Amino acid sequence: MNLSPEAQLLAPILVAVIVLWFTEALPLAVTALLGAVACVVLGVAPAKEVFRPFADPLIFLFIGSFLLAEAIRLHRLDRRLAFAVLAVPWVGERPVRILAAVAVVSMAISAFISNTVTAAMMLAIVSGILGAVEDAAGQGRRPAAGFATGLFLCIAFAASIGGLATPIGTPTNLIGLGFIRDQLGVAISFAGWCGISLPTVVILGTILVAVLARLFPAGVERLEGVSDFVRAERRRLGAWTTGQKSTALAFGITVVLWVVPGVVLIALGPDHPVSEWLRTRLPEGVAALIGAILLFLLPGDQRADGRRSRVLVWSEARIDWDIVLLYGGGLALGELCFSTGLAAAAGAGITGWIPTGPWAGTVLVIVAAVVAVVTSEFTSNVASATMVVPIVIAIGRALDAEPVVPALAATFAASLGFMMPVSSPCNAIVYGSGRVPLRAMMAGGAIIDVAGTLVVTAAMLLAGRLWIGP
Repeated sequence: MNLSPEAQLLAPILVAVIVLWFTEALPLAVTALLGAVACVVLGVAPAKEVFRPFADPLIFLFIGSFLLAEAIRLHRLDRRLAFAVLAVPWVGERPVRILAAVAVVSMAISAFISNTVTAAMMLAIVSGILGAVEDAAGQGRRPAAGFATGLFLCIAFAASIGGLATPIGTPTNLIGLGFIRDQLGVAISFAGWCGISLPTVVILGTILVAVLARLFPAGVERLEGVSDFVRAERRRLGAWTTGQKSTALAFGITVVLWVVPGVVLIALGPDHPVSEWLRTRLPEGVAALIGAILLFLLPGDQRADGRRSRVLVWSEARIDWDIVLLYGGGLALGELCFSTGLAAAAGAGITGWIPTGPWAGTVLVIVAAVVAVVTSEFTSNVASATMVVPIVIAIGRALDAEPVVPALAATFAASLGFMMPVSSPCNAIVYGSGRVPLRAMMAGGAIIDVAGTLVVTAAMLLAGRLWIGP
């Protein structure tokens, strides 16, 4: 296939960006901006076309979600949830149940706020639990040293897995959804995503706990001191504050606005006027902004001077602009790959390695998941999705196979890098604790990588069968 002049100019830019993402010689967001600027300067496309993805509606879903997550963190609703789960009587002081509770909390929180923030918060909580255990344990009743390693690995791995639960759980999800929407014309709703993701997350979480419990046993039946520590921390949190109630209200309204359009679509069908109105007037980005704006209107806690502030003030409104810029730059490069024909040429070149016929779609799903997992071990999850998803879509088109399911497989699998500290910020955070040997992370991560690839592949094939039919 002959490349257009624009594609010939784009190819070396894309290679340079990928190299910089792999080596992290520059911050990832700066590399994304550098790629976009180079495309304009070298004439790949006009500036208006290159920078259009930076104003994509999904950008505002990012912004609204970041503001909601910041309010949850500032008002300590995440800690309240964590200690509420750890205080459940079923959990008690049994090591495996504590491990399961840590996994559940990490996955639940990371479904809505940053995986990195979740891992950092849970690291502090688990460190406190381990300190209480070590203080209270008598001779012969201390847990084996490896149990702490298992708990810390559980934090990192569960936070990454939990990010798959919702479209906003990790930027990788939104990048994949953006490519699927823009290149394939398929808009996957919040409820539609969750219909696929939640069973996947539950299965992966169960496997995670079973694997870590086997690899890093506590060696004791009870971890004395955990219950006392959790009760003390819950007392320290005190009663619900006005700020916490308002944050929970704003977040609850947002979740309802995210879910209702999908439920109405299922109940009434896509052609019903109500479904059409909700789809056009209340997309996920607008719902997130409604919730974020409520944070600046609802009452917060009383200040030291006696005045009552709002839930969030602008000086506290922290937005991860590096993620926003990385998403915009990655989406811009991905769209240019399609508009210049570079993605089609790459897809046509790779199709010779994939057997044609009725099994082509299944093989492509498997290849997409494996490649995305391997790539995410050596670069960021966002960069992995940005590189792999467009190529997978192009290959699907070249094979005349349904490309949506393989693209979803690549999107999900891009969050499954577990073997190395550089695979994700969550891994780096727990590795920095000094209680996770690299060999232990590689051993546990390799098993979860394989299990995750198999589960994601099976989930996508099942979703494709239900969606597209046999």
